[in-house]
Amino acid sequence: MIHHLVLTLEQRPEVLERVLRVTRHRGFRVCDMRMSQQEDQCLLLDMAVDSDKAIELLSRQLDKLIDVTTCVVQGYQPIARTING
Repeated sequence: MIHHLVLTLEQRPEVLERVLRVTRHRGFRVCDMRMSQQEDQCLLLDMAVDSDKAIELLSRQLDKLIDVTTCVVQGYQPIARTING
């Protein structure tokens, strides 16, 4: 399933690396990612991740990061999986 997360981040050089490291360690694959700078100098990260695991496993861990101000799960979208062979 593809899950959509919206994160508000502090603007620091290492923040994206931390978010991606936690995402990978929790077993999620990043499908799409868009980041923009807000007027208040915070970063807005819109991220789509794919995994059969519960999205709460990832969102709780991301919310614990010191540079993450908010982490909101926007929803999910099932994807069609094909078996080759």
